[in-house]
Amino acid sequence: MLPADDADALDWLAFEQASVLTTAQASRLLSEGMVRGRIRSGRWRSICRGILLAGNGRLTRDQQLWVAVLATGPGAVLGGVTAATEAGVRGLRREPLHVLVPASRRAARTSLRRLPIDMPAVLVHRTSVLPETHLQLARPPRTTTARALADAAGWAAGVDEAQALLAAGCQQRRVLPEELDAVLDVLPRAPRRRLIRQTVGDIAGSAQALSEIDFVRLCRRYRLPPPDLQKHRVDAAGRSRWLDAYWQEWRVQVEIDGAHHMDVRQWAADMRRQNDLWTSGDRILRFPAWLVRARPEEVADTVRRALVAAGWRNDK
Repeated sequence: MLPADDADALDWLAFEQASVLTTAQASRLLSEGMVRGRIRSGRWRSICRGILLAGNGRLTRDQQLWVAVLATGPGAVLGGVTAATEAGVRGLRREPLHVLVPASRRAARTSLRRLPIDMPAVLVHRTSVLPETHLQLARPPRTTTARALADAAGWAAGVDEAQALLAAGCQQRRVLPEELDAVLDVLPRAPRRRLIRQTVGDIAGSAQALSEIDFVRLCRRYRLPPPDLQKHRVDAAGRSRWLDAYWQEWRVQVEIDGAHHMDVRQWAADMRRQNDLWTSGDRILRFPAWLVRARPEEVADTVRRALVAAGWRNDK
């Protein structure tokens, strides 16, 4: 809710920053004695050194984000999965909060170690490259979605997590592969840069789910011909179908099933679709996503046999 027409500068600042203020900000608008009095009376909370809440309730999500940025210090912005989540990418970890600061300055680590129980942990990352084009106009300040996902992939615990982050952002249409490429162009020393670039290339080729990215890598590793991904087809009933992987020359199709395919209604729909394609003359192979990752050699051998049976000759 907007402040009233007669609101003063303090009301507007509290509105803009979700009621989270630095001690310096509050002291410029009120005397230091008035600030201390509001804290002692319980009207305001002291969150950590130098950070106040103009209220006395538990911290909301917006307030937690402001605390993370303001407590880290000047130049701090939300980054990584935190910035991506605020940009609308779903399914990412909401905690801890990730903050990016210029490499030329130190974060206020003492304050960050003394956060209250209703405040998530804050992880601080430093960067020597943070151009204006990588900053999103937002409150609190954050990196753009493309920069956030590139950083998040570099900071991820493992390769699968890194690829899943990139796939989520693109699959949900929150970022374009070319936007990720543009970010990498100005980050020559980004962690996992080569992996991110390769994954972005796979996504640009329509492998937008993590299982499909794994399958593309499998084909490359086992010297199978590259398939068309997310190929559009129309079945016998005139309905549009999107094939996970398809070799049109040999009419071989691969479907990669995630956990949702185990649902009874989805299973029945999958069978109907498979029957429609079989009756049109295509060969169909189906693999669970976990098998593509856990036993790639088994999947590759099955695909190779199907392609050879359909007329493919591996002359290389």
